[in-house]
Amino acid sequence: MLSDTVMETPATVARISAGDLNKACACISVEQGALRRALESELGDPEVYRLVAERCPHLFAAQPVFVSEAHAAAMRRVVEAVESVVALPAYRERVLAEAAPIARHSPRGAKSVFFGYDFHVSEQGIGLIEINTNAGGAMLNAALARAQRACCAPVEQLFPLTGQDGGAEARMMEMFRGEWAASGASRALRTVAIVDEQPAGQYLYPEFLLFQRMFSRHGIHAVIADPAELVFRDGLLRKDDLVIDLVYNRLTDFMLEAAASRAIHDAYLAGAVLLTPHPQAHALYADKRNLALLSNPEQLAALGVPADIRAVLEAAVPRTEMVDAADAERLWEMRRRLFFKPAAGFGGRATYRGDKITKRVWQDILAGDYVAQSVVVPGERIVQDAEERPVLKFDVRAYAYDGKVQSLAARLYQGQTTNFRTRGGGFAPVYTW
Repeated sequence: MLSDTVMETPATVARISAGDLNKACACISVEQGALRRALESELGDPEVYRLVAERCPHLFAAQPVFVSEAHAAAMRRVVEAVESVVALPAYRERVLAEAAPIARHSPRGAKSVFFGYDFHVSEQGIGLIEINTNAGGAMLNAALARAQRACCAPVEQLFPLTGQDGGAEARMMEMFRGEWAASGASRALRTVAIVDEQPAGQYLYPEFLLFQRMFSRHGIHAVIADPAELVFRDGLLRKDDLVIDLVYNRLTDFMLEAAASRAIHDAYLAGAVLLTPHPQAHALYADKRNLALLSNPEQLAALGVPADIRAVLEAAVPRTEMVDAADAERLWEMRRRLFFKPAAGFGGRATYRGDKITKRVWQDILAGDYVAQSVVVPGERIVQDAEERPVLKFDVRAYAYDGKVQSLAARLYQGQTTNFRTRGGGFAPVYTW
């Protein structure tokens, strides 16, 4: 806890940085009873909190993360800059020419819900490490925001406990209804399928239940389904006898290439269902090969990107390049300053910090479709624990829709990447300072 002097002296408060708060502040924490009530009220089912506690014991961090308002503003500028680049015909033509054919199919006006721009944030600045087009956690973080507890009135005045007014749900519903309206539909949205492979076995399955309940509260029939449970028959996508209007797509089969995705694939190409997020969004934003383009000012200039947008991206997107066997010797020598990621990867799978890779892994990287990204040091948060004060890393996810940031959330972890296996770690609210 910060001292009373810090809380009562405006001049002292003004000198505190977000980094100082991440090292010393235990004034706000997750109140487990409030979290349980938030989850139970969302579902009307006390079993969901039990499911989270048993299956995901490290889903929610013990305390929040603090980010300076300057860094939060910089993240918003990066999201807007990326959006402006993706809107350029020259960029779209270049990227889609190398993408799977389905990525060139028109998505019926859908912009795609829940983009996740993932940043490393420290006192030195911000770095956009990747973009996701089916970013999980937004609904869980909305529940988490309602479970924050301040230790005293002065702290609550400094950091108003936002997110407790239901505004997040309203924004989410507006987003889904906006997708449906943009498709040109002449009637109201009636049915949604929340789709992932073996959804009940997914780590974030509790979030699927929260979404299902949210849709139900707004008069929309929602089902949770494996893609293999859907059929495309008589020009309609169905689950059993239910005709599906919109698929909320949580699959990591981004181009719908798996046999289990065939019904969605065919319905999407036939214009029989609205799919969000969709393959085109993944190709334009989330394929990590795009980071090599977004971090290269010369190539951006050749595409017609204005100088001010290039400056924003140059400052925030770490230099990234495709791994080419012809450059193996140079990249090996530089490896300690690089992070290696599969171009189509997700969730930290098969990613390697250069100073940890072996010769055998290096051969796998050279043979695979990898990018090499300059290392950006993550921020650190000291978690106040009854037994110890562990130092955890964190990244910040900016959830965005239509080029605008809707909310921020952090993920606290130990190791190379976020893993939801760290005591005291997991999703954390972000407070700007």
